[in-house]
Amino acid sequence: MGQVSSTFVAEAGDVCWLRADVALAAAARHQAAQLARGVHLSAEHTARLELCVTELATNLLKHAHDGALALRVVRDRDRAAVECLSLDNGPGIEDVPRALRDGTSATGTLGIGLGAVGRLADESGVHSLRGRGTVVYARFWAAAAGGAAPEPQPHPVATGGLTRPISGEQVCGDSWAVRAVSGHGPDALTLMMCDGLGHGPLAARAADRAREAFRDSRHMDPAAVLGDVHLGLRGTRGAAVAIALVDLGEERVRLSGVGNISALVASEGSRSGLLSVPGIVGVQLPRPRTFEAAFPPGSALIMHSDGLSDRWKPADLPGLFAKDPSLVAAQILNQAAVRRDDAGIVVAVRGQRP
Repeated sequence: MGQVSSTFVAEAGDVCWLRADVALAAAARHQAAQLARGVHLSAEHTARLELCVTELATNLLKHAHDGALALRVVRDRDRAAVECLSLDNGPGIEDVPRALRDGTSATGTLGIGLGAVGRLADESGVHSLRGRGTVVYARFWAAAAGGAAPEPQPHPVATGGLTRPISGEQVCGDSWAVRAVSGHGPDALTLMMCDGLGHGPLAARAADRAREAFRDSRHMDPAAVLGDVHLGLRGTRGAAVAIALVDLGEERVRLSGVGNISALVASEGSRSGLLSVPGIVGVQLPRPRTFEAAFPPGSALIMHSDGLSDRWKPADLPGLFAKDPSLVAAQILNQAAVRRDDAGIVVAVRGQRP
């Protein structure tokens, strides 16, 4: 595979994590307003965003055993939005459709306010596991230059990801990115998951450099892109990196990885692992190997760092892989993250055929 042109799709950015405590609602409103100004949300959209994070914060404090809000700016090609994710390890929601319909909870479990969230946000969703926790997302799109929020463009594969720093650090050593590539059939994508060695600013610097090298690469073959990232990481402490090519023409995923990155294609009842080889990208790059797996409609590609346990099973997450990829990433992180490490995950979800 030769050189190709590529187009930015999405990548990791700063995420503000707010733990559930008595000051959560006020802190969330303040942070949401700052992010809204950064992407030029309208006054009406900003007010709706602030109401939404207040509802989610109140939900967490009233009903969840433990939880957090994650606030960030997300970008999808030429669009930008403020996104709020609510993650908890609470009792779950017994009847999600009812909670979304009328915003009530007859059983006293997490659910109050979800109807309001759906009415306030441009996009929203929820995934709940009884006795294990709930994740909610809400997204508010910024208006284009002409004044109206751009209409969402359907894509056969939707992507998203999430990172969380180790407790006590402000920056995360994990990062991810997605780009569209030409020359290999329609809708081809390459994805990168990177785990900078260690924690803190030096690990984050390696992760940022990896993302830059991935963005600048003009290859689509995963092994060749990995070689470009290796060159970009020279002089840093190095990283574990995996590069995947999603090929819809052949309905397959090809992956080359070095270091401890977990990658798999999952559906409701199965998972197919994609292996990485030992080494350190930027320091000691072994001869790359490429592994493949089928990528049929209704499946999801998941790549994550060792900040998440690899013992989770798709069957334990019923209904998840039909959801928005941000919701998929957040729920897997919610269920599998290791508190003593940075955590990062990127997801590509392929919709069912019409």
